Amino acid sequence: MKKILVTGGAGFVGSHLCKRLLNEGNEIICLDNYFTGAKSNIIELLDHPYFEMVRHDITEPFYAEVDEIYNLACPASPVHYQYNPIKTIKTSVMGAINVLGLAKRVKAKVLQASTSEVYGDPLVHPQPESYWGHVNPIGIRSCYDEGKRCAETLFMDYHNQNDVAIKIIRIFNTYGPNMNPADGRVVSNFIVQALEGKDITIFGDGLQTRSFQYVDDLVEGMIRMMASEPAFLGPVNLGNPNEFTMLELAQAVIKLTGSKSKIIHMDLPQDDPKQRQPDITLAKAKLEGWEPKIQLEEGLQTTINYFDTLLMKK
Repeated sequence: MKKILVTGGAGFVGSHLCKRLLNEGNEIICLDNYFTGAKSNIIELLDHPYFEMVRHDITEPFYAEVDEIYNLACPASPVHYQYNPIKTIKTSVMGAINVLGLAKRVKAKVLQASTSEVYGDPLVHPQPESYWGHVNPIGIRSCYDEGKRCAETLFMDYHNQNDVAIKIIRIFNTYGPNMNPADGRVVSNFIVQALEGKDITIFGDGLQTRSFQYVDDLVEGMIRMMASEPAFLGPVNLGNPNEFTMLELAQAVIKLTGSKSKIIHMDLPQDDPKQRQPDITLAKAKLEGWEPKIQLEEGLQTTINYFDTLLMKK
């Protein structure tokens, strides 16, 4: 049994990770300040004898004796990270410093959940880990993009200077149950709009692309990365390389929900990437042949069922 700290553990991805790690026989400390996380995401885990929930903001130091740390604490949707951009960048930078300081003190292995947003609006397609990115440092998305880039720098520097055992993953668009219906991300937006019979809003012409990864595939990749050979630090892309336009996603959601929603177009936000597709060659080579197993239609149906139940309760 390992004692594992998951920061942001009541969030969308964190709650799935906590459940998986518990099921594998580990003791979990789940840390969250509930800015975007929700107690409802981890309510079924609260009675588990090896699960501990702590309300805490990772911009403040946290002390515990642990073997591993998954650092997932940071709002990940534009609506939430742009709401308080200073808090967002503090969470990424000061949060990284605090988990790395803890890892250094107790000699724990620590994984940083970075993001495909470090690539910005990419000039290379698909995006390999060797690509340094094309990021606006002073735009409305910069608090998130540059915060995550700085966190990666801190992780590498703590490893090089203090020999902290680190792992870095770059997460591409992920969806599934436990998403916040108001988080502003495209999958949840389209599904909620379709289920409520509202117009589906697409920004721009709808030809910009994204690659959508189901949350179970991401969690599998995270656990394999944590268990990978010590010399492999990352960063490594975790995402589904199948690429879809926003129009194709909207049409798939309308079909699967049986909705009569119409598609309407709105102005494209500043610095919105035109393309996003991971090159997962490195992940396949280093993570025991990891690759996504759940494709879009199957994953969308499960996510639609989740939102349908959620909206009926409300």
